Amino acid sequence: MGVVKIAVDHRPAVTVLSGLSPGTTQAAARALLIEDPALLAVRHDISAIREGRIRRVVESADRILEEAEIPLEHGCVSCTLREDALPTLVRMARECPGSDILLVLPPAVEPEAVATACAHTLVDGAPVTAALRFDSYVTVVDADRFLDDLASTDDLRDRDMHAADDDHRAVAEVCAHQVEFSDTVLLWSRPDSDPLDLERLDLLVRRLAPWSAHVTTGTAPPLDCASLAADLRRTGRHDPNRPGLLGLALEGRQIAVHDGETSVVFRSRRPFHPLRLHEALESITEHALRGRGQLWIASQPDAVIAFEAAGGGVSLGSLGYWLAALPVERWTETSDERRIAADLNWDPYYGDRQTVLALIGFGLDATYLTGLLDACLLTDDELADGVDAWRHLTDPFAGCFPLKEIQR
Repeated sequence: MGVVKIAVDHRPAVTVLSGLSPGTTQAAARALLIEDPALLAVRHDISAIREGRIRRVVESADRILEEAEIPLEHGCVSCTLREDALPTLVRMARECPGSDILLVLPPAVEPEAVATACAHTLVDGAPVTAALRFDSYVTVVDADRFLDDLASTDDLRDRDMHAADDDHRAVAEVCAHQVEFSDTVLLWSRPDSDPLDLERLDLLVRRLAPWSAHVTTGTAPPLDCASLAADLRRTGRHDPNRPGLLGLALEGRQIAVHDGETSVVFRSRRPFHPLRLHEALESITEHALRGRGQLWIASQPDAVIAFEAAGGGVSLGSLGYWLAALPVERWTETSDERRIAADLNWDPYYGDRQTVLALIGFGLDATYLTGLLDACLLTDDELADGVDAWRHLTDPFAGCFPLKEIQR
């Protein structure tokens, strides 16, 4: 009988903590440090960022191992963290091989940016992942603040939280992105938190991140640090190959659960009329705290349009070509999951082109929102005019989503 050898991964496991409320995020980090004396936390204090200084701290539960002031690279927090945090993590892995690591992000830093940096950054000529295993990205949701942040119309600059001089992100946008990229969401409540409010908030957070594991601290003191650590650390939840949020629908993955009240999912194999969609954008988004998905616009039939809405603002961008617009030999440039999803839902006329849009909030009127979106689609007569005529429709989005010329 043969012996089966199982490879053991000796790389330290990194848990990344993010959240807009620094006090709550630090409290979660502290609880994990208390539970494991060997655990190390790496954090960057950006309170003096406007003076061009950032302070790096490496600590365990009972002591500070190092504290250093580092220059603000290019005037950008994200650049500085990429150029300092990742090398620090690798160095800690080498110096303390028996210790796992927490990377505690400043409030304005989005975890997806860290994951992207990890995928493309070399430290001493080797990938970051050669020395470290990124186990889970955990977003800490402060039950007392989250709804206000998600509904806020503030920019980060309004709260002096911006990560660079040219950082114009909205508070609600960052709040949503942190939750949506997570592998694990920790809902941090307090003994005086209202149970009904918590139940309502938990439902909303689950709609924002149905793919994440959801953990709550509960309202009964004291906090169980051992149980919390078991729920957050060494879970193996992070998949480095998972696409960004706006690529999920292209791979046929669920971007929300349609229940008609806290979330509405709209799907259509018929394209939007660009002018009618543009005129309806404010009405579409004013009833929802969050909107996301992919759009098919008739006047730009080859482009996949990314849609995001948060904090009263709408953002549209390009996700590249629909597969149906590409030569077949180019399809291998996309993921296997995307090609499988396209094949399962292929339309004989329009291929993989379709709109998948999710709106998330409280007390949504599914009938009203679906009717509003339906009214923006091409009519039967417009549809019959064909693609060549669609390209000449009045288009307020003209030039907004440039595509590279296809080499055939």
